[in-house]
Amino acid sequence: MTSISLMTSRFSGRINARHSLSLIGARLIALSAPYAHAQQATALPDMDVGSDALPPAVPPTDATITRDTLKQAASRSSDTADILTRLPGVSAFGAGGFSSLPVIRGLDNGRVGILVDGVKIDDACPNNMNPPLSYADPQTIEAITVITGVSPVSMGGDTIGGAILIDTGDPRFAKQDETILTGSLSGFYRSNGDGFGGAAQVTAANDKFNLTYAGSYTQSDNYDGGGKDGVVRSTEYAKTDHSLALAAQTGIGLFQVKGGTQRSPYEGFPNQRMDMTDNKSWFLNGRWQNWFAWGDVDLRVHYRDTDHRMNFLADKGGTEDGGMPMNTEVHSAGYTLKVSLPVSQRDTVRFGSELHHEWLNDYWPPVAGSMMMGPNEFVNVNAAHRDRLGTYAEWEANWTGDLTTTLGIRNDQVWMNTGDVQPYGNSMMQMADIQAAAAFNAADHSAHDSNWSGSALIHYQAAKGIALDLGYAHKVRSPNIYERYTWGRGAMASTMIGWFGDGNGYVGNLNLKPERADTVSGAVTFSGAGDTPWTLRIAPYLTHVADYIDVVKLGDLTDMMGMPNGFVQLQFANREARFYGVDVSGDATLWTDADGGSARIGLTASWLHGQNLTDDDPLYHQMPFNAGLHFDYTAPRWDAHAELHAVTDKDRVDPTRNEPRTNAYALVNLGAGYTLKGVRLGVDISNLFDTAYAPLLGGQSLGDFVATGVLRPVPGRGRSFNLSLGTKF
Repeated sequence: MTSISLMTSRFSGRINARHSLSLIGARLIALSAPYAHAQQATALPDMDVGSDALPPAVPPTDATITRDTLKQAASRSSDTADILTRLPGVSAFGAGGFSSLPVIRGLDNGRVGILVDGVKIDDACPNNMNPPLSYADPQTIEAITVITGVSPVSMGGDTIGGAILIDTGDPRFAKQDETILTGSLSGFYRSNGDGFGGAAQVTAANDKFNLTYAGSYTQSDNYDGGGKDGVVRSTEYAKTDHSLALAAQTGIGLFQVKGGTQRSPYEGFPNQRMDMTDNKSWFLNGRWQNWFAWGDVDLRVHYRDTDHRMNFLADKGGTEDGGMPMNTEVHSAGYTLKVSLPVSQRDTVRFGSELHHEWLNDYWPPVAGSMMMGPNEFVNVNAAHRDRLGTYAEWEANWTGDLTTTLGIRNDQVWMNTGDVQPYGNSMMQMADIQAAAAFNAADHSAHDSNWSGSALIHYQAAKGIALDLGYAHKVRSPNIYERYTWGRGAMASTMIGWFGDGNGYVGNLNLKPERADTVSGAVTFSGAGDTPWTLRIAPYLTHVADYIDVVKLGDLTDMMGMPNGFVQLQFANREARFYGVDVSGDATLWTDADGGSARIGLTASWLHGQNLTDDDPLYHQMPFNAGLHFDYTAPRWDAHAELHAVTDKDRVDPTRNEPRTNAYALVNLGAGYTLKGVRLGVDISNLFDTAYAPLLGGQSLGDFVATGVLRPVPGRGRSFNLSLGTKF
């Protein structure tokens, strides 16, 4: 990978009367990755606009993956969440080929704050097949910032974990009386799965207006597992993304409008009973920024419409014509307003407000001739809404050149409600769902949560080459629509719910309380300069979650003969949980050549312990100890890299969900690239030794189970020869 940098950063925004925004402070340390290309701010006439994904106060652990790295990583994976797993403390629930669910320090996708260009994207599927990162193609992302430690309240509410911030790039303008036409083209091919794709980005601009198009396409057949694992069914996919953005510099600020579409005609899910047979989504976002003598203002408005379809692809025995159609419609809209006031040379105060509206309808059309799935439409979620109004205040103080503090408080009001539901019919075979629907419809569906959060961050440069960071946060997350409002008690209905990839059935709970998490995280960073600069960071953390939304067992699922089939039915329930661990990362320059070439080595390691304190059992899908070693060499025309990733046995598993144990493994990846006249050709080999392994959070291989009757963890991808070609103009 060309540039993954872990940084401790201090940004302090200051505004002057000539409407220029300067980012004061420096990125102090680059850790963890073999390369360290610092991301530069986008230059505009009369102003310097940096990536807005980062607030001025940056918490202790901050990782930035740059565009060059993402371009090269796209030759190996179209899954943005999978690319992030190279960072310490970050893992991913296995899912479809571009839809894995990120996990930060044991807290999964729904608990992590994920923003794409500052906007939250809602899940629109009972199996979470279209999570936020599935709308962010690594081929067209400018940068990704990952915060694994405590994040400030200004970064968003309704989350209790870390944060992932996707930045697709700020507009660039030409100098006065000039025009520019710039862009990039790229493509890739992967031998394993016969995957291929490409991307294009084109910008036309003068000193006042910017018009930018970005588009990408990717597809793959089923991949082969390592060694003798053979084909892994339900791993095919295809996806197309397009966006068009217009920006204008005016006397009253910078205006931006961006719209786009995504279409995925199919995506297999090896660890789900269903597949995605269509996903159509379009969005329209607007933004206004202005810089005044008294402060700066940033206002966004956003809308997204998603139409999602599930059924069985061929590997699971069907197509959308028949099978078991399941449809979901989601509309999201809202705004975010941020105001920053530099009240003194030392102090900056920030205020913010945001509104997020989510409307969701989930219904399953009847199947002609089926006694189980008819004669009526199954109403899983009836026009549910989840509305959140958040406000916050934050104070940053730069006490000395070596000590900075950031304190914030936040409130999020969450209102939820939904309509009545109905089962497929009224036959004796549907009695469990008939009774459950009657009980659900008789209950009060409305819920209102008033959630208070707070954060405190300290950064201290203790001495030359030693930096200390400490953060504390109390944060609250309300249940999502599926956790609260799914109601089916029949075996078939409940197994259609769940994003965990375990084959079990899940039932919602109207009585769920919000999760309340208290987190303490810190980091000590050592660094050295000279001809061979180096860094080392040690970052421990502890999180306690009251009313953690886990599960309780309702009973065993059975087959048509009434015999247990190895899966269980579970209901979401509030428990108590604790997470603690440590992330270690280091980076060193080995040598520098006279012609500008340099060699670097990087190390990452993570250890995590997650415990259900109510049941005194391990929590589900927690990563054991894992480590990575990276070496790479860069020269003016060519580059090369080698990677080793290793994990230990996963023997701490959740007995309630029948989580399987998996074995330790180590993977080796090699790659090289050559650049001539602005065109780069890359060649790399993933899983060099074709190692057979099961990703530890990959779930059960249900696609294979349907075809063979043998249940096994999802096998990892075997050896693949990958080619990439890219240029800029």
